[in-house]
Amino acid sequence: MPLTKRIIPCLDIKNGRTVKGVNFVNLRDAGDPVELAKLYSENGADELVFLDISATEEKRKTLANLVLKVAEAINIPFTVGGGISSVQDVAVLLNNGADKVSINSAAVKNPTLINNLVAKFGTQCIVVAIDAKNINGEWIVHLVGGKVPTQLNLFDWAKEVAARGAGEILFTAMDNDGTKAGFANEALAKLSALVNIPVIASGGAGSIQHFSDTFTVGNADAALAASVFHFKEIEISELKKELEKQGVPVRI
Repeated sequence: MPLTKRIIPCLDIKNGRTVKGVNFVNLRDAGDPVELAKLYSENGADELVFLDISATEEKRKTLANLVLKVAEAINIPFTVGGGISSVQDVAVLLNNGADKVSINSAAVKNPTLINNLVAKFGTQCIVVAIDAKNINGEWIVHLVGGKVPTQLNLFDWAKEVAARGAGEILFTAMDNDGTKAGFANEALAKLSALVNIPVIASGGAGSIQHFSDTFTVGNADAALAASVFHFKEIEISELKKELEKQGVPVRI
């Protein structure tokens, strides 16, 4: 039995509200995170990701009380990211109901953080998010919500992340984010072949076919999307029925 492919709505949180932009800017309001989370949980989402998108930039911690409210409203696995930089930060979020945490900027600045978190909480708990932009044909890792370019290459960093024990990689193609023009399947396929941990595709979902393509062409293990779900352009239950028809293994 092949592993089922996961559909993951993403709540980008700013000032306690769900927001969505294009290429990480021009954010607009998309609703109450607790209500949206409950809706997705009831409508067949496999997991939920909650990203406090301005926590790192504003140098503050993720909204633990909001995490608790979301966790109480849903019955699916729940990943939380944004502003996480220590074992203590992770402990607080797990105690507030998160099942996994996603680290990004802090992992690049201090890669041993990945090892420390894995040692303390286990591989299955630790997701490393990688935001990358294609610059002159090379995928370059960016930090602080995509605002700060690094010297790191996506594929080198992904290999290191996997070697340090991360359980999953959440790869957002910044050029595709919010464009609804499809996922970065070429990079995803290369990434999936390179690492032996699940890769979550993020950035570019605009149609049911885009999801199908990222599973079949990009070999992604899961697909994450925001605006197409928030603004009801795609219903998760319909998406899954269509994927099943196309032979993509999903949990109905």
